[in-house]
Amino acid sequence: MTINRRALLAALAVAPLLLSPARAHEYRAGELLIDHPWARPTAPAQKVGAGYLTIRNQGGEADRLVAARTPLVPMVELHTHEIDAQGVARMRQIEAIDVPAGTTVELMPGGLHLMLMGLAEPLREGTRFPVTLTFERAGEVEVEMQVEPPAAGGHGHGHGEHGSGG
Repeated sequence: MTINRRALLAALAVAPLLLSPARAHEYRAGELLIDHPWARPTAPAQKVGAGYLTIRNQGGEADRLVAARTPLVPMVELHTHEIDAQGVARMRQIEAIDVPAGTTVELMPGGLHLMLMGLAEPLREGTRFPVTLTFERAGEVEVEMQVEPPAAGGHGHGHGEHGSGG
């Protein structure tokens, strides 16, 4: 066996270990693929936080995210950011998040997001917590949200900070 072949075999043996965190951060609910749920860290006195993720509808029918819950807070709201007539960005609670067939919907800073209401303790970088997402068609799926800085969770999109966590 040559050195190159040994190096290749060693690399192949280690590859699944390197890839497993990414696979562990993907979830499926029917035809929906939920990818990389994350939340940004919060300040000690902050009572609200925000959660983000990507939903890919790989099916032929539309679905909607209609609710979310976590034992971490008493209430989770679905929110969006809107720019009013004066050019001011405001968060607003919405009834549901549409996920049309064959599309990807991104919950991200400055856009759609989960608002975590009533934090008893700050969200600390490196921690994880469960969130149950409820879809109109696909039903419930529990995901694990990881607390990480915006650049890490935002996949380098460069979205800015927006007020109280949205």
